[in-house]
Parts: sequence; structure tokens; C-alpha cells
Amino acid sequence: MILLFQAQPDATSSLISTIIMFVAIFLIFYFLIIRPQQKRAKEHQKLIESLKKGDKVITSSGIHGKVISTDFDGMVKEARELARLADNIVVKIPLIKDGLKAVKFLKSEGIRTNVTLCFSPTQAILAAKAGAYYISPFIGRLDDISSDGMNLVKQIVQIYKNYNFETKVLVASVRHPMHVVEAGLIGADVVTMPFKVLEQMIKHPLTDIGLERFLEDWRKAQLELEKKFEKVK
Repeated sequence: MILLFQAQPDATSSLISTIIMFVAIFLIFYFLIIRPQQKRAKEHQKLIESLKKGDKVITSSGIHGKVISTDFDGMVKEARELARLADNIVVKIPLIKDGLKAVKFLKSEGIRTNVTLCFSPTQAILAAKAGAYYISPFIGRLDDISSDGMNLVKQIVQIYKNYNFETKVLVASVRHPMHVVEAGLIGADVVTMPFKVLEQMIKHPLTDIGLERFLEDWRKAQLELEKKFEKVK
């Protein structure tokens, strides 16, 4: 069959299809990314407004509060708000250009910072030079992409030692107990971990076996004592 004529696509329907596609993409982007971020920002602001200096917060070694803004002015503003809550506040700042500027400025005001999302020794050097109180290499995320997260920690610790940087190394994104062991051997200052990893650190099969044997021996000893007492009677 020979095709003599071919209908041309309707320009109007093509335009409508394109508009619908862009609207759909925007709605997906809005509900999956923009709206949740706006919700978190409102919740964060509500929490900050509800707290005041003197409120009791259960913590073991300082309170880490995170800024949401990514520009210099926004980060400084939020950091100041967080710093008013308690004397032991440490503000988490992302390792970006404006973040480093904010870290340097906040240090001049006496506000301690934890520079997060560190994935290279060069980033760690810049954070230390800016005056970060903590640097947080995210080791698990490096391991996830077939890199050696603990090697990064080793490099940072060595560089900081070489030049007497006061910035403390806080190992983050820990996946398992061996990350904790390796961090301790390398000489990291702090490790943060999920509760699951903390529970795994407690457990050891030989401890369970040893306890079971101890209890079994105790039960046997009790039975023998009871038999001896019965004979005496």
C-alpha cells in the first residue's frame, strides 16, 4: 500500500501535551521536594520559637542544631537563633562556599560550628582554616560508592596533627561497629552512630555463650547442693 498523504500533528494538541507534561513534572517536584522542605522549615522555626534559654534538654555532650539556609546571611541568622538557646550549642553548617564564610564569621562571635558533608581532605583543611569546631566526614556515604571512608578520616587526622589544627574530627554516617573501632585506632575525636550500631557494639556471641554456660553451671551447683542437704536431713 502506498501512502500518499500523512496527517500533520495538530500544533494545539502538541502544545497542550507539552504543558501537561511540565505541569506534571512541577507537581511531582513540588510534592516530593519543595513541600517537604517547606514543612521541615516551618517545623524547625516553630521549634526554635518554642524554646528559650533555660529550657531543659537531655544531652550528653552539647546540642547540635542544623541550619536550613544555604546563603551566608541566612546561615548566620539561623546560627544566632540556635546559639541563644543554650551555652553548649554547636551549629551544623554545610561544607559549601557560603558555609565556610559563615563558619569564619560565627567563630568571631564565639559560636561553635560543626562543618558537615565533608568528603575530601581538601574540604577538611578549608573547614579547619575557617575555624570549625568540628569537621564531619561522612564515611558511610563514601563506602556506598566504593570509596574508603575510613581512609579519609585517617588523612584528616594526620593533616590536623601535622599543623596543630584545633578542629575536632567527628566521624559521621557510621554503618557498623568496625567503623567505630577504626575511628578509635586512627584517633578521631568523636563518633556519631545510629542506635542500632550502639546495640551491635554491646553484643558478642562469646559473651552470650559464656553467660549461658555460667547460668547452667549455677543451676547444676544448686541441684547438687539441694541433693546434699536432702542426704543430711
